[in-house]
This record gives sequence, structure tokens and C-alpha cells, in this order.
Amino acid sequence: MHEVTRQKVTQRLKRIEGQVGGLLRMIEENRYCIDMLTQISAVRAALHKVEEEVLRDHLNHCVANAFSSGDVTDQRHKVEELVQTLARMTR
Repeated sequence: MHEVTRQKVTQRLKRIEGQVGGLLRMIEENRYCIDMLTQISAVRAALHKVEEEVLRDHLNHCVANAFSSGDVTDQRHKVEELVQTLARMTR
């Protein structure tokens, strides 16, 4: 993972960590269910953004490098790996 992406993802995950802590407090305080569901949705959306950043970095660097290398075996491996990963992400 490139340094810029790593820093961006780390920052987002720290923010998500705070959101999850807030959600835990809401549950402990027995807050209104709809408010908790709203917070859960926000955490899920934030995690989705992290997922997008990591995927983008992988495509721009790992997959791109495999294709620029000319190594057909590595190219096929990266494509298959990507297909499997996208399948898991969409379940």
C-alpha cells in the first residue's frame, strides 16, 4: 500500500474507531434504537469508503504493476484474486 493511501486509511479507521466507541456508549446508555441504527449505518458507510480506498490502491499499483511487468501468470493471478475479492465484497 502506498504511503499516502496508508495515511488516509489510518485516519479514516481512527475516526471509525471513535464512531464505534460512540455507538457502544449509546447502547450502554440504552439510547433510542433509531439513533443507534443511524450510527450503525454511518459506520458501515465509513468502512465502505475505507474498502474503496484500499481497492483503488490495489488496482492502481499491485494490479497495474502485474500488467506492466508482462508476466502473464502474475496477471492472471491478479485478475482471479480481484474477481474473488469483488465476489466476497458484494455478498
